[in-house]
Amino acid sequence: MNFIRRLAITIHTLVFLLLGGTLILLSLDLLSSGEIMNAINYIDSGPNLKLALGIIGAIVILGGLLTAHISLGRLQMEKTIAFENPEGQVTVSLSAIEDFIKKSVRQMPEVKEMRSNVTASKKGISITCKATIFSDSNIPETTERIQSIVKSKVHDMLGVEETINIKIHITKISSRGKGEMPVPIREHKEASRRMPFAGVD
Repeated sequence: MNFIRRLAITIHTLVFLLLGGTLILLSLDLLSSGEIMNAINYIDSGPNLKLALGIIGAIVILGGLLTAHISLGRLQMEKTIAFENPEGQVTVSLSAIEDFIKKSVRQMPEVKEMRSNVTASKKGISITCKATIFSDSNIPETTERIQSIVKSKVHDMLGVEETINIKIHITKISSRGKGEMPVPIREHKEASRRMPFAGVD
């Protein structure tokens, strides 16, 4: 597969270099349209040259389709996390993990809203959380709890020992509205102990 991928990339690189070089030569008047027409007429006069040109065209088209297929496949792989079970491979959508993270922290009284972006690479799993927190929250304590909860939940959910790097970005600090009562400090601490083991709907 690596050989085929390299061959397809090489063919397309040569085609684009040839096309780009021809356009540059035309723009600089180093190549005339008459010379191009002479080359086309020369090819048209020989059946073997037509056949060779047709084969090259077919190879370019197949190479383009193959490159697109490989690129789409790689893009799809980057949107999932894969691991092996005894019965076969399992893939988990990164969007499913993002939704899971959102549900994991929605019960935190300090957090009004949070969105996350998950990426996976050979170095591990990177999670960037963008949160809106209430103004009566302690930012260092709240962000530490978010990181702890998210890391614990994702580890437990995936059941793999991947390195998880969590970044928190506070996008907005909001005042509590009517009916949104501040949580006493003692309840904050109790929530901190309970949340890593709380269930997620």
